[in-house]
Amino acid sequence: MKTYEFSVVASGLDPEDDAFEQRFYDVGCDDATISFQRGRIILDFAREAESFDHALASAIVAVRAAGARVIRIEPDPLVSLADIAARVGMSRAAMTQYAKGQRGRGFPAPAVKVTSESPLWDWASVSAWLLAQDKVEPQQVVEAELLKRANEMLAGSNDALRDSLGELAAAHAPRLASGDDEAAKKVA
Repeated sequence: MKTYEFSVVASGLDPEDDAFEQRFYDVGCDDATISFQRGRIILDFAREAESFDHALASAIVAVRAAGARVIRIEPDPLVSLADIAARVGMSRAAMTQYAKGQRGRGFPAPAVKVTSESPLWDWASVSAWLLAQDKVEPQQVVEAELLKRANEMLAGSNDALRDSLGELAAAHAPRLASGDDEAAKKVA
């Protein structure tokens, strides 16, 4: 078992209720720190599970069982160049050079806010590109794809989410088990 860290952003429960935190603990969120920030319930998980998809799915099911509505999972799948730099331990300047094509070709285009001064990139796409450049580990790419998929599917049922995450994790299992970086780059 490995410990996976992520945050679930939720709504729908009154934080002033005396049983607010207990509701979450009673349904299996005893591995989360619970807070209320900016009008949202935040559950910071450090969840032990056999895989990242199992950790995500079980946390979502538990939060919903407490009566909350899951809005999204963080870390956010949309990232700035500063976010990318922090996630991979590089400088913001290096990320800017990658994005401008000055340190390699093919860096993904921004996904949203393309015309703004603060564009955002899809972390799953960027992490796959960084894997091809030997800047991240294959597990980071898998987790980025799982987070993206989870956030896309939160409007669906718990079973559909769990099945989809399981399918995606199974598709990436061979490259993680083999340790073959070349195979991982081809899949990404």
